[in-house]
Amino acid sequence: MKVTPSSLPWSKVSHNPAIQKQVHLSHGEVPHVTQFARSVFTTGQVAPAHSHSDMWEVFMVTAGVLTITVDEKELELTTGASITIAPHEVHELRNAHSEPLHLTYFGIAVSE
Repeated sequence: MKVTPSSLPWSKVSHNPAIQKQVHLSHGEVPHVTQFARSVFTTGQVAPAHSHSDMWEVFMVTAGVLTITVDEKELELTTGASITIAPHEVHELRNAHSEPLHLTYFGIAVSE
C-alpha cells in the first residue's frame, strides 16, 4: 500500500517548466505505469506539441477547460471529461480560458 499525501512537493512539467505538477506515482513504482500526476495550468500556459513512442497517456479535466490539439484536430474538454492519447499521436495541451486548468493524468508503457 502507498498513501500519497496532499502536501506533495510541486515540480516542473518537462514540456513547459512554467507548469507545475505533483507526481503521485513515478516510473517503476507500479508495473506499466510511467507516471500518475496532477498539473495546474494558469491562463495561457501551453505544453507544446509532442508525442511519445513508448506510452499511452490519459488526461482527465478536474477543473477548468482543456484545449487540446491531437494530430491537428482541436478539442475542448470540460470538467469531468477525459481523453486517451495513443503512442505517436502528436498532442498539445493549453489553457485558453481565464480560470485555472487542473488535470489528473497517467501514462501506460507500451508493451514490448
